Amino acid sequence: MIVAARYSFNDGQGIVQEKYPHLLAQIESIIRGVNAQACKVKESKEKTMLGQMLFSPVALNEQFTSGFEGLDWRKQRVRCAYSDAHYEEHYRPHRRLRPGFREMDFLKDKLGVEVQFGKYSFMVYNVAAKMTIFHNLGYIDTGVEIVPVKQFAEEMSSGVSYFEQFVWDLEQRGHADIDIPVLIVGIDDEP
Repeated sequence: MIVAARYSFNDGQGIVQEKYPHLLAQIESIIRGVNAQACKVKESKEKTMLGQMLFSPVALNEQFTSGFEGLDWRKQRVRCAYSDAHYEEHYRPHRRLRPGFREMDFLKDKLGVEVQFGKYSFMVYNVAAKMTIFHNLGYIDTGVEIVPVKQFAEEMSSGVSYFEQFVWDLEQRGHADIDIPVLIVGIDDEP
């Protein structure tokens, strides 16, 4: 695969290049090492693409996981203990609240990385919420979000968002004081 585009959210590119050049080199090496064609294994059942072979997000994620883990990046999971303190007085759930978790795809030396082949809401959530949470918990200070560019996303199931839409959303939203620096990396199969 190739890096096709970059977007610097809250000076993410400058900070990643200045503070983490060795990790950025690893990330770019991992991207180059992903064989996207080997991941074109999902036969579409969608009416508009019936029978067409598409890139499988699951297979792509497996290759990214292998690449990151091979360079000693680790996943970071945090437990979420949910509270019932905000329920209305009359409301009593019939089941006990079970704790959940949040997970950062890859983390190394306080740089967090998310690889996202899902809907746009997940991309925005990663940058505008999850990375801020992991920063507030002391796990990361900067992030990288790896997403497909539109051309690549068009060869996946419908509903997969893409770099261009994500950047538009972030530019329209702007950044807030609580946002951390994030480098958004748009990827594509070989040109």
